[in-house]
Amino acid sequence: MNGNLNVQTENIFPVIKKFLYSDHEIFLRELVSNAIDATQKLKALSSRGELTGETGDLTVTVALDEKKKTLTISDRGIGMTAEEVEKYINQIAFSGATDFLDKYKDVQENLIGHFGLGFYSAFMVADKVEIYTKSYKDAPAQHWSCDGSPTFEMVEDAKHTDRGTDIVLHIADDCKEFLDEQQVLQLLKKYCRFMPVAIRFGEESVWVDSDTEFDEVDDGNGGKKKQPKRVEKKQPRIINNTDPAWRKTPSSLTDEDYKKFYHELYPMNFEDPLFQIHLNVDYPFNLTGILYFPKVRKTIDPTRNKIQLYCNQVFVTDSVEGVVPDYLMLLHGVLDSPDIPLNVSRSYLQSDGNVKKISSHISKKVADKLEEMFKNDRKDFENKWDDIKIFVEYGMLTEEKFCDRAMKFALLKNTEGEFFSLEDYRNKIAPLQTDKDKNVCYLYASDVEEQHAYIAKAKAKGYDVLVMDSVLTPHFVNLLEQKKDKSRFVRVDADTVEKLIPHDDAIPEKLTKEQQETLKPIVEAEVDKQKFTVVMESLESDDQPMLITQSEFMRRYKEMAATGGGAMSFYGEMPESYNLVVNVNHPLVEQVLNESDADKQKQLVHQLTDLALLANGLLKGEALTEFVKRSVSMIK
Repeated sequence: MNGNLNVQTENIFPVIKKFLYSDHEIFLRELVSNAIDATQKLKALSSRGELTGETGDLTVTVALDEKKKTLTISDRGIGMTAEEVEKYINQIAFSGATDFLDKYKDVQENLIGHFGLGFYSAFMVADKVEIYTKSYKDAPAQHWSCDGSPTFEMVEDAKHTDRGTDIVLHIADDCKEFLDEQQVLQLLKKYCRFMPVAIRFGEESVWVDSDTEFDEVDDGNGGKKKQPKRVEKKQPRIINNTDPAWRKTPSSLTDEDYKKFYHELYPMNFEDPLFQIHLNVDYPFNLTGILYFPKVRKTIDPTRNKIQLYCNQVFVTDSVEGVVPDYLMLLHGVLDSPDIPLNVSRSYLQSDGNVKKISSHISKKVADKLEEMFKNDRKDFENKWDDIKIFVEYGMLTEEKFCDRAMKFALLKNTEGEFFSLEDYRNKIAPLQTDKDKNVCYLYASDVEEQHAYIAKAKAKGYDVLVMDSVLTPHFVNLLEQKKDKSRFVRVDADTVEKLIPHDDAIPEKLTKEQQETLKPIVEAEVDKQKFTVVMESLESDDQPMLITQSEFMRRYKEMAATGGGAMSFYGEMPESYNLVVNVNHPLVEQVLNESDADKQKQLVHQLTDLALLANGLLKGEALTEFVKRSVSMIK
C-alpha cells in the first residue's frame, strides 16, 4: 500500500523540524513516551480482562546501531493494526491516547500523549523512519516507512511476529550526535529516568562475587581461606526508576527515603536537605511532588531552576516560573501534574487559571509546613532558622498571603543567639526601647564583628540588638515597619547611642556653642567634606572622642537599590556619605581646642579622625600606612 499523509500542507516536515519543537533532542522523549503509552494501554486491557494470554516482559528497549546509523525504540505494548496505522500515523495530529481515553474513561494509568504529533518529531533527526508493528488483536503485522516526504509505504510484514512496535530512525547526516551512546544515554536520563515502565538501553558493567573463581586470603588464624573473586559482569542497563518517591504516599516514606531520593535527583549535591514538603492533591487539580528546602544561608542562590516539572512522570522542563511562586524558586525537588497546560511540543508552559491555582496551593502548603514546624517543635525550627530565613523573608516581600501567615512564625535573633517571634520580641523591648515619639525602636547589626563597638555601647545602655544579616534585610525591615504600627528599625551604627533611641533627657555640654563653632572648621580641614559631615554632639565623656555614623535612611535605601530597589534605584547612584561625630565632652577634644601649636593641633585632629575611620574599616591604603607611621612617632 502506498499513499499520501493526510495533512493540510506539504511543508509539514520542515515546520516540525524547525518550529514545532524547541529542541531536536525532544524526539527521544516523545518516541519513548509513545512506547510507554502503548505499554500502559496493554496493562489497562489486561486488567480489564480484554487481553488473551500473558503480557510478558514489557520493558521498553532503546537500541543503537552505529554501523547502520539507526536508533530503534521498541515496546511490547498494544501494537497497531493497518487501520490504526492509517488512523494514528497517516492522519497527523489525531491522538491515539485521546481516542483510547475516550473509550476507557475509567482506566487508572495515565497516558502521556495528548497531541498526536509526538511520532513525527522523529523527522527532526531522521531522513527515513520505519515502523514495524503487530497488534495484540488477531491481525497481520505492518511495516510502514516514510522518507520525510508526504508519501509513505505500508505493507504486511510476515516476519514481525512479536506483539508491539519498533520505531526505526535512520539518523540524518546532520544529526550524527544522536548515534553517540553517551549522548543518547544522557538524553534518556534527562527525560525518561522516572517513566512508569522499565526502559533498557545497552549494557553496563557491575562488579559481583564469582561463583566459580576464588582468591586465597588469610583467615586471621595463620591459615588460608577461599573468598569469591570480584569479577566484572555485563548486565542490561535500566535507566529509569519506575516508582519515584513522589508517587508514593507520604506515610510510607521515612526521612531517609526522602534524603535518598533527593540525592537521586541531585547526585552531585552531597549536602542533605533541611526538610521536605510532600504534595499530593487530586482536587480541584492533580498535583504530586516533593519540594526540598536546601541550606541557603545569607545569600540568594544564583543557581535557580532546581525544581523539575513532570507530566505523568515525563520530564518537561526545569523552568517552572509561574507554576512555583518566585520566592520558592530557591527550593529543589519535583512537581508532577497532568493539569499544567503545555504547548504542542510539551516544552513550554502556558499560563492559565490552573497554573495560578497550583502556584497558590504550593505557597499555602509551604506556609502550612513552616507554621506546623514552628508550633510542634520550636527548638528544631530555631535550629533551622538561619538556613530558611532567606525563603521566609523573600516570601513575605513578594507574596501578600504568605506574608500574613508568616507574621506568626517568622523569627528574630539577637546577638545573644536567642530567638523570638515578632510579637514576643516587641513585648520584650518596648519598655526600654520606646522613643519620645512612642515608636518601638528595633536596633540591629548586619555584621556583629565589624559593628562590635556600637553593639557594646547599645548593650551598656540596656538595649537589645538583633542580628539581621541577609541580603534582603533593607527591604525586610522596611516591610516590618509597614506591618508593625509605631515601629522603627535602626542599624546600631546609624547614630550615636543617645540618638538611636531619642529620649527627652540630654547630656550637658562641656564646650560652649562658641567653642564648638571654633572647633568645627579645625576638624573639617582634616576630612573629605564631600564624604563626611562633621557633627558636634554631647556624649558621655568616656565615649570615643570621634566616631563615624551613617544615616539609616540613606544607607538603607542605597542597599535596597543595590538589590533591586525599583523606584529607589536612583539612591544607588548617590555617593557614600557619613557623619563624623565629635564628642564635645571628651578630654582629648577639649585638648584639641586648647592646643596653641597649629602643627600639633593638626596632628592630633588627624590622629583622632583616623582612629574613627579605622574603627569602621574606612582607613585603607596610603592613609592607613601614614596612620601607622604617625602612631609610632607619637608613641616615641
